[in-house]
Order: sequence, then structure tokens, then C-alpha cells
Amino acid sequence: MPPTEPENTQNARAFPIRIAATMAAIAVLAIAATWLAWAPQASNRSLIGGPFALQDGAGKTITEESLRGRPFLVYFGYTHCPDVCPTELAAISDVLAKMGDKAIPALFITVDPERDTPKVMQDYVSSFDPHVIGLSGSPQSIGAAEKGYRVFARKGEIQSDGGYSMDHSSIVYLMNKSGGFLEALNLERPPEETAKELESYF
Repeated sequence: MPPTEPENTQNARAFPIRIAATMAAIAVLAIAATWLAWAPQASNRSLIGGPFALQDGAGKTITEESLRGRPFLVYFGYTHCPDVCPTELAAISDVLAKMGDKAIPALFITVDPERDTPKVMQDYVSSFDPHVIGLSGSPQSIGAAEKGYRVFARKGEIQSDGGYSMDHSSIVYLMNKSGGFLEALNLERPPEETAKELESYF
């Protein structure tokens, strides 16, 4: 039988392993804490939303105060988006149609103000439910709105024809009557179910 190591030697060898495991656990917790601070489902909902001032196609300035007193939806995208944006807007339109006269405003805010003027946005959203409102503004105003809603948006590589795409997050934000964030709206269910949920916030 091989000689048994002294207990203090075994503890000394195990100590670095315990330290490494502890540091790994701390790193995981730090990453989790960072995600919770930024994710739409974070417990601290005050991190999402806030003041904005953008223009619709008629030249009217829309702010969070304009919408106070009723819940509303917010979605960021752009008119040259090939598939995700029109798909999400169509799903939102299906929900609003199920709500009838209880339909709430749904803001479609561009992440591409270089091409998406207020008039371009107005023309684009005319293909969807009339409660969908296209909004644009200066790059500074759009940037402020993106920051408030924790939106990721980045201009892609410019092609030989001058065109480009926009990489951006795709979240439908449900805001309450006071402009506070409630949740990232789940559109992966029948529109009548989503409509019923939205009506419960009146």
C-alpha cells in the first residue's frame, strides 16, 4: 500500500483548485449581473425607456408625453430591412387588428435615419395597421432613443452600389400608461392571445 500523504499536504494541493473554482463562480455571477442590468426582462425596468422626441410623416413631434395615459408598443428597425422588420410589423398589425377599437399605438422607430426620413417612414408603415406610427429624426435624436431603449444598431459594410444593411436588435417593447417598461412582447402565439394581454393593461 502506498504511503498516505499528510493531511496538510493534501489541503495545500486542493487550495489552488478551490480558489480557481471560486473565481470561476464569481466570473459567472458577474456576467449574469451584467446581462440582468441590460436585458429587457431585467427586474429593474427603469433602465429601459425614457424621453424621446421624434417626427412622424406629418411633421408632428411625438414624445413619450404624447402617449401618456395609454399603453403603447415600441419597435426599432428600418425600411430597407429584408425580412425581420416587415415580419414583426405584420405580427404587430395582426394583434392590433384583434383589439379593434382598443388598439394601442405601435411606434416603429428607424435605426437608419440617413435613408429613413419621416415621410419615408410614413409611406412604409402605410402597408400595416393604421395604429403603427413610423418615426424618424436626426441621428442624435435616434441615437438618444436607441440608448434609452438599450437598442443595438450598427451600419453594415457599404456595397459597391452604395447600399448597406443595418444590424440591429429586434425587440417589441410594451410600455405602460406612464411610459414605463413592462415586458418584451411575445408575438410567438396566436394574435388574439396577445391582444387579450394588451387589453388587460388599460
